[in-house]
Amino acid sequence: MKKVQIGNVVIGGGENIAVQSMTNVKTKDVEKCVDQIKSLEDVGCDIIRVAIPDMESAKAISKIKSKISIPLVADIHFDYRLALECIENGVDKIRLNPGNIGSEDRIKEVAKKADLYNIPIRIGVNGGSLEKDILQKHGGPTSEAMIESAKRHIDILNKFDFDNIVVSLKASDVINTIKVYTLVKEKLDYPLHLGVTEAGTYLSGTVKSSIAIGTLLKNKIGDTIRVSLTDDPVNEVIVAREILKSLNLLKNAPVMVSCPTCARCNINLIELAKKVESYLAGVKKNIKVAVMGCAVNGPGEAREADIGVAGGNGYGLIFKKGEIFKKVKENELFDELKKEIEKM
Repeated sequence: MKKVQIGNVVIGGGENIAVQSMTNVKTKDVEKCVDQIKSLEDVGCDIIRVAIPDMESAKAISKIKSKISIPLVADIHFDYRLALECIENGVDKIRLNPGNIGSEDRIKEVAKKADLYNIPIRIGVNGGSLEKDILQKHGGPTSEAMIESAKRHIDILNKFDFDNIVVSLKASDVINTIKVYTLVKEKLDYPLHLGVTEAGTYLSGTVKSSIAIGTLLKNKIGDTIRVSLTDDPVNEVIVAREILKSLNLLKNAPVMVSCPTCARCNINLIELAKKVESYLAGVKKNIKVAVMGCAVNGPGEAREADIGVAGGNGYGLIFKKGEIFKKVKENELFDELKKEIEKM
């Protein structure tokens, strides 16, 4: 498979799976946009995309890029001139929706400019915006229709000697997402950007994305992922990284386990677990952390954890590899655990 360089990140060809997200503030508001991107960087976002609805947003690209450290992608719809402006302002990748960008001449202009600046283009096919003739031929936005749309626009770019391409084919449901990416894997040699579009709110979107993206990655399909949520983009990155962790595809990242609690639990474990999880989102260590409600689950059942806590009656135990290390008051558990993790 081809490799594609996006700023300082390489995808495809066996490289690490890159986590992407998209800002939800106005791109032309540079300060807010940069603040949000930095919060995404803090939780492990590898590539960030911004919407470009107007020329003012396109011109803001250079200012944003100068203040962040991860690759910046411009999301373009309808007006090819916005893509040209973004490239001139130093964007690292362009995402085009082939169904609404216009004539071949317009695509040619974007391809020429992208090639000049060595900027990749993601052909972002969406089941909701396929060409009319393709929809009519296939009777709707089927997997085959989406693949035909992608191939059509790959052929157009190839005609203009442009081959620096990433492909995505996004449906809004799990079954079709798995089907279309499984089929296209056998037909194309370009890096694949995985995601379920319009996946929904935090709960439903997390479930859909985890099943679809997880299934594909388990089958060695996909090179970069975006979990799409109607929520804070920070949660998109956290969920995406959890998917990678669960498949042992993420290096230098902590894994947390916690018990569901029962009548033996005498501390507020739910609150503690949430605090630990939030803290670990910014930790870059290859460790396993256990947050357990009582001595039955931890340190006993959680003895494989590098470090963990187990609740008592108004107090808690901190243990390492199943061995009790320290006994502290309940209200000190989080801070003491954090201190020990920072020493590791």
